[in-house]
Amino acid sequence: MSQLYDFHGGIHPPQHKDAATGRPIQQLPLPPQLYIALAQSVGNPARPTVSVGQPVLKGQQLAEPDGRLSAAVHAPTSGTITAIGPHPFAHPSGLPVATITLAPDGLDSWQPRSPLAWQDASPAQLRSHLQDMGVVGLGGAVFPTHLKLGASPLATLVVNGAECEPFISCDDMLMRERAAGIVDGIRIAAHALQAGQVLIGIEDNKPQAIAAMQAACAGTPYRVVSIPTKYPSGGAKQLIRLLTGIEVPHGTRATDLGVQCLNVGTLYAMARAVLHGEPLLSRVVTVTGAVAYAANYEVAIGTPLAWLLQQAGMADAQTEVIMGGPMMGITLPDLHAGLPKAGNCLIAKSAALFPPRPPEQACIRCGDCASVCPAQLQPMDLFWFAKSRNFGKAQERHLFDCIECGACSYVCPSQIPLVDYYRFAKSEIWAAERDKKNASLARQRHEFRQFRIERDKSEKAARLAARAAEQAAKLASQAATPAAASTAPAASGMDDAKKAAIAAALARAAAQKEAKPLSEQHTSGLDDAKQAAIQAAMARAAARKAASDAAKAADAANPDSPPATTPAQTGMDDAKRAAIEAAMARAAARKAAADAAKAADAANPDSPPAAAPTQTGMDDAKRAAVEAAMARAAARKAASDAAKAADAANPDSPPATTPTQTGMDDAKRAAVEAAMARAAARKAAAQAQKDASE
Repeated sequence: MSQLYDFHGGIHPPQHKDAATGRPIQQLPLPPQLYIALAQSVGNPARPTVSVGQPVLKGQQLAEPDGRLSAAVHAPTSGTITAIGPHPFAHPSGLPVATITLAPDGLDSWQPRSPLAWQDASPAQLRSHLQDMGVVGLGGAVFPTHLKLGASPLATLVVNGAECEPFISCDDMLMRERAAGIVDGIRIAAHALQAGQVLIGIEDNKPQAIAAMQAACAGTPYRVVSIPTKYPSGGAKQLIRLLTGIEVPHGTRATDLGVQCLNVGTLYAMARAVLHGEPLLSRVVTVTGAVAYAANYEVAIGTPLAWLLQQAGMADAQTEVIMGGPMMGITLPDLHAGLPKAGNCLIAKSAALFPPRPPEQACIRCGDCASVCPAQLQPMDLFWFAKSRNFGKAQERHLFDCIECGACSYVCPSQIPLVDYYRFAKSEIWAAERDKKNASLARQRHEFRQFRIERDKSEKAARLAARAAEQAAKLASQAATPAAASTAPAASGMDDAKKAAIAAALARAAAQKEAKPLSEQHTSGLDDAKQAAIQAAMARAAARKAASDAAKAADAANPDSPPATTPAQTGMDDAKRAAIEAAMARAAARKAAADAAKAADAANPDSPPAAAPTQTGMDDAKRAAVEAAMARAAARKAASDAAKAADAANPDSPPATTPTQTGMDDAKRAAVEAAMARAAARKAAAQAQKDASE
């Protein structure tokens, strides 16, 4: 017999186990609906792999694991998926979770099963198979079993058959009736962990289970150890202490000390998954308390709890029900939830079994809670820190070492629900950690966004600077070779329109400067607007001529270069060019007429002087016509006088033709010439207005 070690604290509450152990494990028919929650482990909920309306077979995967702490979910029977969505869950909050609803077809048809040759499989293959089969810890923690097989070799594998909490007897009945299957699971786990020894701890209040396990272990090195009945000897750290004497300190894993602990129900599920290819589809559940048929039932995962309790004979549907034991269990807010993998016991409460708890009173600092704490904590200090929301101090006092066994609440004379305060403090700390993690993630994302914005700004500034430097270099190159820059658009990198505009502006400025003395001579009566329009037209013409000359010079200097832009390429059409040339011609004609008039006045001092523009009161167009007529009359008179003088000097020559001999008298000739002059004047005035408007 192995040496036993005791652990600190512990209590001896009434057992109440006999009511459910008087009959063997019962089989139940399938319910009308199965509500299979996707959250069946301590990790993330599984991801659905089926859709509504899809028929499925027994053992078919309904949802795949989502992460290393997640476990797969399978169909407990054949049928049709009728819904995927929120549904009540077996949790004290009563909040719904994602759930797959399966309507059984009554055929219970299996899909093809794939056992694993575990002796030839690697540890990684075994762990992957168990995760795909959805095997989790059935002692209540639902920790994924495949993760517990990761550390090897180990000195000791501890098998937990203690089942110390009152009312619960599912492990007891499993060991009595299915000990061989449990031993198969022990064999697989010991092989995977390369365990040096296997110790099976069972409380001494289960003699039939001890006998059955000893018989199943005959011929193996596995040792069945009877331990004293004491709550909570079924805790992993407490059982390891009892069987090996090893204390697992705060912040240390048992595997770091060469020990691993697995529940008998978990080992049985492992054997079914590996040897028979059966996922975790059902479990043994103790249904006891205020029911007519207290027993242990083989129940499919997802069975509605209300339906299960009805099958066990619970008369009042309003009866409060505890899932788990009376020490660590939870009161269910909604019995429409489906049975989870963690559901090892259902207790229908009655006034006789669970009398109302007296009201909470003030703590008297008696110390009873500290004396029974199996984790050797100071529950009264944790209570004060939790109540005052001083969570930092609570963590310093090792709040998370508390296994929530309820021993402190059980012995408290002030009836303080200490475990409720500890659960509240833990949930608040977890929520704060989640918020801190989310805030850190948000800060990182904000900082990266700011970095990205600054990076984009810097890159844009660099691109603009590079482009500006390139343009500056091109402009400098053009300044060094102005002729080539002005005549070779393709070489300068500047398009024809921009280059022509710059050249035209320079030429207009130069032309205006050169034309200023000429504009001062045009004082024949044209107003400032018309004069400015004529000067602008002359400047544009001069600019085009300068550009054409420069292009010709560039072509002559560099025959291989592309031809320079001609005036026709400057963007000016033929109509505008013709209009400007006509205006220039008219201006030249008017100047010639004025010069002729002046010459006539000088040759004939006796003739009346030409009317000054300022004395006539006429507008510029009429004045120009009158001056032209007067100039023509003076010219004719001068010609007539010259003819007469010639006749007098040479009497023998035939007489010169006089105006009277032309067949037209002077009056008619003057009228015709005046009409022609008026027409020319009107045309000149119209063209001048057109030029001014352009």
